[in-house]
Amino acid sequence: MNRLQGRLLSLPLESDAAKRVIAALDSDKRRAIVKLLAAQKLNVNEIAEHLGVPQSTVAPNVKALEQAGLLSIETKPGERGGAQKICSLAYDSVILELPTHTLATDDHTVEIEMPIGLYVDFEVSATCGMCSADTILGKLDVPDTFLSPERSKAALMWFSHGFVEYKFPRNIEPGRRIKRLEISAEICSEAPGSNRDWPSDITVWINGHEVGTWTSPADFGGVRGKLTPHWWRVSASQYGLLTHWTVTEHGGFVDGDRVSDITVGELDLEDHRSIRVRIGVKDDAEHQGGINLFGRGFGNYDQDLLLRMEYE
Repeated sequence: MNRLQGRLLSLPLESDAAKRVIAALDSDKRRAIVKLLAAQKLNVNEIAEHLGVPQSTVAPNVKALEQAGLLSIETKPGERGGAQKICSLAYDSVILELPTHTLATDDHTVEIEMPIGLYVDFEVSATCGMCSADTILGKLDVPDTFLSPERSKAALMWFSHGFVEYKFPRNIEPGRRIKRLEISAEICSEAPGSNRDWPSDITVWINGHEVGTWTSPADFGGVRGKLTPHWWRVSASQYGLLTHWTVTEHGGFVDGDRVSDITVGELDLEDHRSIRVRIGVKDDAEHQGGINLFGRGFGNYDQDLLLRMEYE
C-alpha cells in the first residue's frame, strides 16, 4: 500500500518542475540511488559501494537528482580531510497533478487572482499570524492583527480556528450564464511549528453555500518551499498543496472528486455583483487542524487565491 509521508511534493503534470522530476527518474541507476537514500543518508562513495559502480558513475546521477529537487545535499568535513557530500531525499512522496479539465476552444473563461490579505471578513483564533515575503506583519497570535491595513502585503497567513472571506468581482458580460466555477489555493493545516501528521478539514463556501471539504494531511515543514524566503525558519510551515474546489452543473468537487450535491445554479451567481468565497474550518469538523494559506512569495506555487469562471 502506498503511504504519503509529511515531506510531500505536488507538481502540475505540465510544469517544468514535473518534467525535470520525470526525466531524473527515467534511469535505473537514479531510481536505485533513490531507493538507497529512502533508508539512510549516504555520501557519494557509500552509494557507489552499495551499487557496485565507480564513484564517477554515481556523481553525475546524484547531480541530476539534486537539480530535479529530489535530493538534499549537505557538505561535511571528510574523515581524511577535504569535504564530503551527504545525500538524503528531499521528499518522501511526489504527486504529479493531472489536468482537472480541458477547455474547448469556444469556451469563455475569466480568471481573477486575489491577494490572500484582501479578505473582507474574518474570524480567527491563535495560533494565528501573517507575514509578507520580507517580514512578519503585526503581532503573532493576536487576532486583531488581521484588522491591520498591512494585511494587503500578506504572502502567508495562518490560524488554528475560524475563516477568512473574500469578495470577487463577477467580471463577465451581462446576460451570460456561469456554467463552471473553480477556486484554487495553496493550503495546508496549521500546527504549532509544523507537523507531518496533523489533519485538518478545510471547507470552502461560495455565496454562503457549502461547496465541499478537503482534508489536509499535514502542516508541511522541515524542507523549504521553492518560493519560501530564507529568513523564514525551516521548522515552520513551508508550503501547502495546490487544491481546487469546483462547482459545475453536476455537483461540487475537490481535486476532481465529487464531494457534494451543490450545483452551480444553486450558488445565486446571477443575483449578486460579487462572488463571496469563504475558506475555513467548521466548528463541528472532525479534524480541526487549522489553516495555512499561501500567496505569492511563499510555498511552492507562485499564485494567490485564484477564481476561475467559465460561462456561456
